Amino acid sequence: MPLIKPFRGLRPAPGRAGDVAAPPYDVLSTAEARVRANGKPWSFLHISKPEIDLPANTDPYAPEVYAKAASNLKAMLDQGILQRDDKDCYYAYRLTMGSHVQTGLVAAAAVADYDSNRIRKHELTRPDKEDDRVRQIEALGAQTGPVLLAYPNSHAADALIATASGGQPDADAIAADGIRHQIWVVRDTALIGQISRIFDAMPTLYIADGHHRSAAASRVAAARRGNAAAQHFLAVIFPHHEMKIMDYNRVVKDLNGMSETDFLARSSERFAIEPSASAVHPAQPGVFGLYLPGRWFTLTVKPELIPHADPVARLDVSLLSDNLLGPVLNITDLRRDKRIDFVGGIRGLRELEQRVDSGEMAAAFALHPTRMTELMAVADAGEIMPPKSTWFEPKLADGLVSHVLD
Repeated sequence: MPLIKPFRGLRPAPGRAGDVAAPPYDVLSTAEARVRANGKPWSFLHISKPEIDLPANTDPYAPEVYAKAASNLKAMLDQGILQRDDKDCYYAYRLTMGSHVQTGLVAAAAVADYDSNRIRKHELTRPDKEDDRVRQIEALGAQTGPVLLAYPNSHAADALIATASGGQPDADAIAADGIRHQIWVVRDTALIGQISRIFDAMPTLYIADGHHRSAAASRVAAARRGNAAAQHFLAVIFPHHEMKIMDYNRVVKDLNGMSETDFLARSSERFAIEPSASAVHPAQPGVFGLYLPGRWFTLTVKPELIPHADPVARLDVSLLSDNLLGPVLNITDLRRDKRIDFVGGIRGLRELEQRVDSGEMAAAFALHPTRMTELMAVADAGEIMPPKSTWFEPKLADGLVSHVLD
């Protein structure tokens, strides 16, 4: 089975992309989605977060929620808001955030290659979240949330995607957050064939975001073995060198019973600590910003503590956990410990200062962003990234291209 294939995409009708495009289902709470979709009857949030159209106390995992998603999708089809292409196509997808531009390919990726680890993972999944995505796919008869994938260096693939994204886009929308989303439909049979061959020659692809969506697609494929479309999952594949990972910072509620002076003294056993007159946004790996009420410090991990041969242990998120959060603050379970929280870099360092100065948190740590090459090394080693290691921006939109399982 080829690594990727074209498909008959379900897309907004001409001129409707701006009405339909919505943030990914998992970046908004139900309350935020209600506000975002207010006055926007064709927002894809009515499909991806259908509980917003039910009473406020509705369990988001209740059967009626998935049924509502299906009825909302039917309404958008009946009204001609969404239309399906009449032939198999690829789709070029460009994201523009300020000066950052990345252009990739929307395709149907083979579940068999996910199952065999040719499409490589780096995160654990939770059964309850997988169950939710399985129910959503089954209710809709479609995959609507794309998995974000990266491909390794390929000048040939880059050139083909550049060709596919020439001329006027078929869809062009600027989201509420200012991100521009553009789609080009690739209908040319020769170009489709070239793209398929170039990607099929790649040894591997890497999941950047969407582990629960891909795991759910695998379960649906196993249950629908006679359904050819179900043996693939919706993906957007970008060149790894164009993808942008932002810092994923940490805030902690207390100093484990220590004064600030004692905390700094304990931390200095493994880090060189220097006061900073301004906010610290680490410019290189191994360097961290520490914010205590009213003051910033630069923390540099001692070089002998960096295990260069271990792709997981050498990550900055691991160095902070293994040398400070665990031994100094006794925070050892990042998934369950209520004393720690995480702040995506898109919110800026001012968010860290506000959460500490308000008294909600005792300290904040600013990290250097994880690099794509580091993520790929972890996946190649068959290892798992620590929780909250990557924050990808810009985010894909839901609703611009969906994959129907017919």
